[in-house]
Amino acid sequence: MTALDLSSPVAVVGTGTMGQGIAQVALVAGHPVRLHDAVPGRAREAAAAIGARLDRLVEKGRMTAADRDAARARLTPADGIAGLADCALVVEAVLERLDVKQDLFRELEDIVADDCLLATNTSSLSVTAIGGALRHPGRFVGLHFFNPAPLLPLVEVVSGFATDVTSATRAYETARAWGKTPVACADTPGFIVNRIARPFYAEAFAVYEAQGADPATIDAVLRESGGFRMGAFELTDLIGQDVNESVTHSVWQSFFQDVRFTPSLAQRRLVESGRLGRKTGQGWYDYREGAERPEPHTAEPAEAPAYVVAEGDLGPAGELLAMIREAGVQVREEDEDNGTRLVLPSGGQLVLADGQTSVEFRDVVYFDLALDYRGATRIALSASQDTSPRTLAEATGLFQALGKKVSVIGDVPGMIVARAVARIIDLAYDAVAKGVATEEDIDTAMRLGVNYPLGPFEWSRRLGRGWAYALLDDLHLRDPSGRYAPSLALYRHAYATDKREGSTS
Repeated sequence: MTALDLSSPVAVVGTGTMGQGIAQVALVAGHPVRLHDAVPGRAREAAAAIGARLDRLVEKGRMTAADRDAARARLTPADGIAGLADCALVVEAVLERLDVKQDLFRELEDIVADDCLLATNTSSLSVTAIGGALRHPGRFVGLHFFNPAPLLPLVEVVSGFATDVTSATRAYETARAWGKTPVACADTPGFIVNRIARPFYAEAFAVYEAQGADPATIDAVLRESGGFRMGAFELTDLIGQDVNESVTHSVWQSFFQDVRFTPSLAQRRLVESGRLGRKTGQGWYDYREGAERPEPHTAEPAEAPAYVVAEGDLGPAGELLAMIREAGVQVREEDEDNGTRLVLPSGGQLVLADGQTSVEFRDVVYFDLALDYRGATRIALSASQDTSPRTLAEATGLFQALGKKVSVIGDVPGMIVARAVARIIDLAYDAVAKGVATEEDIDTAMRLGVNYPLGPFEWSRRLGRGWAYALLDDLHLRDPSGRYAPSLALYRHAYATDKREGSTS
């Protein structure tokens, strides 16, 4: 099954920001495009707005005047839904209400031809439920574009329970012909991106709610250590706290209130107070005129230790050993089975975040996961009230000697980056095991849909197959609510790896 022929008219119903964006994508690809909106006059206003955006593309040299004029000639506002009768594809981008969408598609089914592909751009509703209102649900599919649709490449092509393979394939190939990067997924709450991305927000909010660190510090660690483009607090302020919380709540409810997707009470209070982010001037941060952006906590300069003793290879943080030597700090190595720690001159230990807490041990400072320890500009350290001040100072000075800013947070198991990445990896393995999508499509979706520096499976391969399972298992022992319980899929993955290496423990 191939993509729709460029001569085939495409309709977009709903002319808000997303509807206009989808229409522009189809139009620039070469299709005749019909715009329809239930509100009289909106379709013509949307056509004018799209025309203005095409003008700007010409001004920026991204489109020729001739191509713009041809595109404008292919764009037609349709005052009535009957004007969509000859379309080969109708994409809906109306209000996110099941009854509204079902009524629209029932009406469309009486107008369009039997081979017309019907698609919803829903981000939170069940594609299966919307299509269930149709007499022929096999031709119904989800085409979830990301905002702004003309700029962002990802499209989730969602197959409902009754969607025909031929319909899903045609939708997939059409999105690709439009210059997008489609990924195929089954109809599951949140699809790929909004399902697997939940821990990025949830764990940042959980650290804040536990008073482990303030929003500015958590965001800085996620950016400067984790390699994420934005931190969770600034990103949700950009998205809109009401929008982000609504998606989280929808996924949580759709999974029958699964504790892994529990919404944040702190975010709920923010929404209740009307602090929705940039659009209202206040969210986690204050965007009003004259307001100062809070700075992340950064430790004062400390003296680096003269030496460290390396017990083991530090696992995912192994590149630190070479960096420490390059900084002029002596590294004494000791053979230690399963050792993954540095011993400081104080006698205290410096350990990569593993899901345990500092208070459980005599004198331990944890350090957070980094995407790239050489490239990271900030490292988070975690200590308890019982940690020796000398040990914390030596740990701080060591990372400062490596050119890193240091943020000291509370005694939070799994810290910030490590716990978020481990949970993202776990949800990704669980999604593959449940037939939601392939590993490749999940990695693609998370890189392109939310700009993650690595896809979950790329991260898993880099960190070691058993890393995420071990961290979450330790977290689960300390919080037995089920939130951190590793999925059966992740357990099987880690166990199979150990078995191949000769371990049955």
